[in-house]
Amino acid sequence: MAGPVLEALRAEIPEAAKDVRLNLEAVLQPGTLSPAQRWLVTMACAFAARNARLATAVVAESRAAGMGEELVDEARAAASLMAMNNVYYRFRHLIGKDSYAERPARLRMNRLARPSGSRADLELACLAVSAINGCESCLRAHEAAVLGGGLSEDHVHDAVRIAATIKAAAVSLELDRG
Repeated sequence: MAGPVLEALRAEIPEAAKDVRLNLEAVLQPGTLSPAQRWLVTMACAFAARNARLATAVVAESRAAGMGEELVDEARAAASLMAMNNVYYRFRHLIGKDSYAERPARLRMNRLARPSGSRADLELACLAVSAINGCESCLRAHEAAVLGGGLSEDHVHDAVRIAATIKAAAVSLELDRG
């Protein structure tokens, strides 16, 4: 649910992007995702969308909703790890050479093995960020981990709806900034 900080930013989305403004309110409503899952995914996506004003507003709203600094840190971890992994694994997928696929990544991903909260929740945030970054390999891997961790396709669907809307909001907030 959007509070005053996010509502003020939402009001700045231009009329041409009215649907984004409406969707931003809708995707943050209670539903399949727990409040912690919803804010974790929303923050990770806001960080990945690289709009500082949006990220600041989302973090402020998550704190107002009672989410702690540990969840903010988990969202930062998801966004930063996927910034690295999505580039690397998208490259391997797009090139399609076995010689690259056979090489070890040798990229540290310790946080995925030892999240501060639920592993399934961190995987859900990584899935949403991977949707923003367009990495098929990571989307498939994280979707399998989310479902294997006991969450449902409804969780995946709602997380990706948040990702799509947060990315659209980030773009929309820049439309009138020549």
